[in-house]
Amino acid sequence: MDVHAFLDRLAHTEGAEECLAHIEVLEARAPEVEPLSELPASLAARLGSLGILGLYPHQRQALDLLDGGANVVLATGTASGKTLVYNLAFARAAIDDEKRTALYLFPTKALARDQLRQVRELKLPEIRAAVYDGDTPQAERPLIRRNANLVLTNPDMLHASILPGHARWADFLLRLSLVVVDEAHVARGVFGSHVAMVLRRLRRLVAHYGGQPQFLLASATIGNPRELAERLVGLTFTEIAQDASARGEKRFVLWNPPLTDPEAGTRRSAIAETSWLLRQLVEDGARTIAFCRTRRSAELVAEFARRELPGALRRRVRAYRAGYLPEERRELERGLASGEVLGMAATNALELGIDIGSLDAALLAGYPGTRASMWQQAGRAGRRDAPSIAMLVAQDDPLDQYLVQHPADLFEQPPEAAVIDPTNPYVLGPHLLCAAREQPLAPEELSVFGEAAQTSVDALVERDALVLRRGLLHHRGRESPHRLVDIRSASGALFAIVDADTGALLGTVDEARAYHDVHPGAVYLHQGTQFEVAELDLVRAVAVVERSTADYYTQPRHTTDLEVLGADLDGTVGAVPALFGDVRVTRQVTGFQRKLVTTQDVIDEVELTLPAQTLVTKALWWLLTPEVLRAGGIGPTLVPGAAHAAEHAAIGLLPLVATCDRWDIGGLSTPLHPDTGEATIFIYDGYPGGAGIAERGHRSGDRLLEATLEAVRLCPCARGCPSCIQSPKCGNGNEPLDKRGAVHLLTAMLGCEPS
Repeated sequence: MDVHAFLDRLAHTEGAEECLAHIEVLEARAPEVEPLSELPASLAARLGSLGILGLYPHQRQALDLLDGGANVVLATGTASGKTLVYNLAFARAAIDDEKRTALYLFPTKALARDQLRQVRELKLPEIRAAVYDGDTPQAERPLIRRNANLVLTNPDMLHASILPGHARWADFLLRLSLVVVDEAHVARGVFGSHVAMVLRRLRRLVAHYGGQPQFLLASATIGNPRELAERLVGLTFTEIAQDASARGEKRFVLWNPPLTDPEAGTRRSAIAETSWLLRQLVEDGARTIAFCRTRRSAELVAEFARRELPGALRRRVRAYRAGYLPEERRELERGLASGEVLGMAATNALELGIDIGSLDAALLAGYPGTRASMWQQAGRAGRRDAPSIAMLVAQDDPLDQYLVQHPADLFEQPPEAAVIDPTNPYVLGPHLLCAAREQPLAPEELSVFGEAAQTSVDALVERDALVLRRGLLHHRGRESPHRLVDIRSASGALFAIVDADTGALLGTVDEARAYHDVHPGAVYLHQGTQFEVAELDLVRAVAVVERSTADYYTQPRHTTDLEVLGADLDGTVGAVPALFGDVRVTRQVTGFQRKLVTTQDVIDEVELTLPAQTLVTKALWWLLTPEVLRAGGIGPTLVPGAAHAAEHAAIGLLPLVATCDRWDIGGLSTPLHPDTGEATIFIYDGYPGGAGIAERGHRSGDRLLEATLEAVRLCPCARGCPSCIQSPKCGNGNEPLDKRGAVHLLTAMLGCEPS
């Protein structure tokens, strides 16, 4: 596409001047290429037939480090050739000795199958590669275990199948020379902590069989690649982050939807604006991907774009998200790669390195939560040296509005650090049970699982889950503990979503989201078709849905109670005591509102009776002392609205200082909390045991509160809006909220003079 012509036309569209907040020009970069020296002749010939005539310096450096026996983490940009590095590393080993084996781990099944295609393009008879995951037919699995020397899988399959059945993999593990963890930046938060334990269980069993593999981790550009790799694997790593690959010119546009009501501060929705931009690009013939924050928004963006397109183009715009069945996802991936699909509205399921061809444009419907994800999504367009355009469409929330006003925070700040906590007892304990079930644990092996392992073992022995016999720790129980550990979900079971008319499985949702997304009466979207949840069966974990033509959407209401269990860290932020520690959160969905799609007006409210959900996690909290309230002029009747508004805004800005999404965290504000004795604002991690998010917020000091104050104070609305203090996930329907009170309160909390 002609990027300059498209932007010129867009700039002359009515109202565009108000929306074009910033354009960042990322200059083209010529590649640095080194010759294919020191590679086996057959391998160099195969690369030449694929058009690969040289290596980038970072690729050569990684291979040299592996030759020297190092573990390597390669953290370079999209399309910088990370896949080629690990494929060459194992290809050289297999050509030298066909008995060597390798294990590739990918975060998704789709990515593993896409990478298998790239391995097979090498056409090397020494490499016998196969995907081994939940979709692999049972009849093929013994053949793969016997014959494959390269197995591509995911952490879930490694945890639930390969490690429990390690005796059948004994020969493979003995000869294991290379373990690859691709897209390692995805392994953050609680999922990353689970992956860390799975990798340590793998290391222990490989050592049991006499193997000693090297590890290569491939990651997007993040702030702490070496630290993340070492916390994931528990070994020393060498980091490579200098990227010398080719890059075409990219125009990165910050687009702020226009105000629809200046008094209320409301803007045209990011969903509507993204669908309009998607339609403009598709009509221009540009191959475009639009990244959306939620499954519902992906469906809506695709549907709204289709409605305004002529018939021929309408069929070339599709939605893509998690929850679709595997065959449907693969058909969509092939369509986008071939050009049959011209516009795709997708969740971050397509953010990762699946080959979807060379795209012209990437739209981001809202800031994805981290700069690392933002660059990953923007990098899906203009791969290699082609010019491209990326557009971030700001949402009506505090973080997005702050960033479009402070583009330097996007383009000049380094990527965030990825946070994991392998010491989380809710993660560590269950994996120690799995390890003991796989092979009785010797006390000296506990060091593989980190410094907190002994404490967890003591607790497991005390509750009779582990027993010490003849110097070894054995799992005590008949059922395998592996089935009780879901490394993807903070909750337990997956709920199936079933069409009542056809009995077809439309998708799945985990238990924690089921109460929120598919409660009775909820409106659910699938590929543009609207359904209403007729029944949520909590025993069978099934949501039964029926087709619907309703002109409304649903928003759940819930109540939250929080109990302080203990403080680990204390200090002050500005003028207020700031603490961090353990809390118990009890949350219950009590009903939902029906809201008109066109106006967001509330039609009615329906009561529900669903079980309460309890979460023991980590939180930060600020004590609003009487002195601070007096300094802010906040009387007793104003405290609830001011504190609630400040809580919402701070949660919205937390991704600025911590690698997270606002949906990963929760909050509570109260004019008097029984455990603190003061008015208090809490922000907590939405995962059992915590995910390191609230701790990052606590350690950020004044930075979080300063950004929160600026976002609220500078918002043009009169009484508060989604761009500053309203939250789309508020269980109280955004009541009460006091914008003016929040500004005074935040000013007093920072110890500043009121302006």
